[in-house]
Amino acid sequence: MKKKKIFEGKVLSLSLYDGIIEKRSVRREIIEHRGAAAILAMENGKVILVKQHRFPHGYVLEIPAGTMNKGEKDPKKCAFRELKEETGYEAKKMIPLIKYYPSIGYNTELIHCYVATGLKKSSDLKLDDDEILSVIKIDFKKVLRMILSGKITDSKTICAVLTYAIKKKMLA
Repeated sequence: MKKKKIFEGKVLSLSLYDGIIEKRSVRREIIEHRGAAAILAMENGKVILVKQHRFPHGYVLEIPAGTMNKGEKDPKKCAFRELKEETGYEAKKMIPLIKYYPSIGYNTELIHCYVATGLKKSSDLKLDDDEILSVIKIDFKKVLRMILSGKITDSKTICAVLTYAIKKKMLA
């Protein structure tokens, strides 16, 4: 495949690919992304969520998450860093939960979801200049109901919470 970079931004780039797949000419516009880590963190049965402004959608409830930094190879390190920056909590462990491509047809982003254990509030939030968020704790069962009713629409939150609920039920 021949690649032509069309745009390079802070978080992603856009490339145009031309080539042959199974004797057919194909052209694909692909968003290239370093990947991200998302953290399902719970304290006393409550999920630690962030209410974050996500232009153009407004405020969204989601689990803490963030893009891997340039040169950052380990999504688990990203998860530890993002949890602390966005919530002020530190975790003793990050247990892999699930990884998935949120938009597999045109985007290289891979989201690695973790369950954070051994939580301890250690600092204030350390947000990027363009991050607008607050921390909210909601009972796990209520979060499940919010997903099922359409009040929580963020894909990483849905994937992490439902995967955790299924694994918990299957192992019970």
